[in-house]
Amino acid sequence: MKSFLNVEDLGDLKEALKEATEIKSDRFKYDTLGKNKTLLMVFFNNSLRTRLSTQKAGMNLGMNVIVLDVNAGAWKLETERGVIMDGDKSEHLLEAIPVMGSFCDVIGIRSFAGLSDRDYDYAETVYHQFEKYSGKPVFAMETATVHPLQAFADLFTIAEYAPKRNKRPKVVLSWAPHPKSLPQAVPNSFAQWMIAAEKQSLPLGGVGDLAGMDFVITHPEGYELDPAFTKGATIEYDQRKAFEGADFIYAKNWSCPGVTKCEDYGKILSKDMSWCVDTEHMSWTNNAHFMHCLPVRRNMIVTDEVIEAPTSLVIPEAANREISATVVLKRILQSL
Repeated sequence: MKSFLNVEDLGDLKEALKEATEIKSDRFKYDTLGKNKTLLMVFFNNSLRTRLSTQKAGMNLGMNVIVLDVNAGAWKLETERGVIMDGDKSEHLLEAIPVMGSFCDVIGIRSFAGLSDRDYDYAETVYHQFEKYSGKPVFAMETATVHPLQAFADLFTIAEYAPKRNKRPKVVLSWAPHPKSLPQAVPNSFAQWMIAAEKQSLPLGGVGDLAGMDFVITHPEGYELDPAFTKGATIEYDQRKAFEGADFIYAKNWSCPGVTKCEDYGKILSKDMSWCVDTEHMSWTNNAHFMHCLPVRRNMIVTDEVIEAPTSLVIPEAANREISATVVLKRILQSL
């Protein structure tokens, strides 16, 4: 595997989840695979879970790990071609990338959407520059449009906690309010991975197979995600109807994706607090587990009572980020 950006890059999901189960039972089983190999993690944006879990994954595999925070100590980087560099950016990414590549064997990239130029963001300009100019395998630690390490961990968590009474659980992705404009990367990837898993038989917590799932997305009008990620999903604008009978509720804010009105891209169209997931919302479900990628704005996205309930999976879900990253890095190392 030379690049990890979308679900299809991982191949067969059933095999990937079996591999995740194997890794979780023995995180250091392949601790010599990365001997004398160096992982470079490049952060253009803040991180907690991604930084810690991916660094830990590299260490699990015996790799050397270098973390570069572009906004703290490095030169400010220009990312666009044809720009007269007479401002505050001292180095161009097209020189910086091959230099980075000369010091490592694998590169992880974290670069958020700017939310001002939809075409630029959805072209994944920064990520593809690393693919083209680094000469090394590249994987996404969240980009302008996707967060595949998070989605892989989410799917693994669902497979672990899917109720045994129902071999085809109902999984709901629900928009929730937020005071700031956020990118669509997490919901895009979650939708993409759930749709890919929807029709597959997947390993279920060691007791059999998960016979796919029923996947529903609910949000106010105007928040329609790009069909490239949601084709095949059920879209339900009535949040209560979407929640009925659900086994998993994944709450997440995203700004307007600009699918129907490009000029609205990145804007906040609603702060409707009735979409905040509280105990009443959860009472509509099938005693559902609550999920969120974190960090979460309490009492905007979800109330204290719901996130602290025994059915909340936000901590095990976050812990599984180490597992998803280990599987991905293992496969990349095996391809070197």
